[in-house]
Amino acid sequence: MEKFTTITSTCVPLNIENVDTDQIIPARFLKATNRVGFGENLFRDWRYDNKNQPKKDFILNNLSYSGKILIAARNFGCGSSREHAVWAIYDYGFRVVVSSFFADIFKNNCLNVGLLPVQVSDTLLIKIFDAIEKNAMTEVKVDLENQIIEIVNSGTSEKFEIGSYKKECLLKGYDDIDFLLSLKDKVVAYENIHN
Repeated sequence: MEKFTTITSTCVPLNIENVDTDQIIPARFLKATNRVGFGENLFRDWRYDNKNQPKKDFILNNLSYSGKILIAARNFGCGSSREHAVWAIYDYGFRVVVSSFFADIFKNNCLNVGLLPVQVSDTLLIKIFDAIEKNAMTEVKVDLENQIIEIVNSGTSEKFEIGSYKKECLLKGYDDIDFLLSLKDKVVAYENIHN
C-alpha cells in the first residue's frame, strides 16, 4: 500500500444519501479478483447511459470537479459488503472518502486497501458541500497524523476518529501482512528468550 500522511486536494462532491455498494460498482462488473480496472466502472449506471455515452449531469462527468477526495452524503457504502466497491473508488484515483456516516463493513474495507474514510459531523459535511458549490477549486486538507480535516480557504476544521492500528498501517503503507512482517524481529527475540 502507499503511505498516507497528508493530502490537500480539490474534491468531487457526490451529494446523494444512502449510496450503496451496488451503485458504486454494479454486480455485473465483479468478475475479477484483483484490484485493477474497477475504476472505469465506478458509478457505472450513473455515469453512462444505455448507449455507453457519459451522462452530462453526473458529477464524475463534470470537468469542473476533480481531485483525490470524494465528498459523499450520509450513509455512504451501505448495502452488501463487496470489497470491489472500495477497489473501484481507489482505482479511479480517490484516496479519501468523506461522509457523515459510513457502513461499518465498507469503512473497514476502505482501511484494508489504503482508502481513508473520514467521518465528519453533518455540520462540517454541509460546509464542505457549500464551499465546493461556491468554488469548484476549493481544497480540503486531510492530516492523518493529527486526525484533522480542514477546508483550506476558510480554515474550518474538525478532528476525526480512526483506530490506532489502522492509522499506523496507513502511515507506514502496511497492509495486515506487512504489519505482521514488521514484527518479525520482535517475535524472533521473544522466541529466543522463551526457548
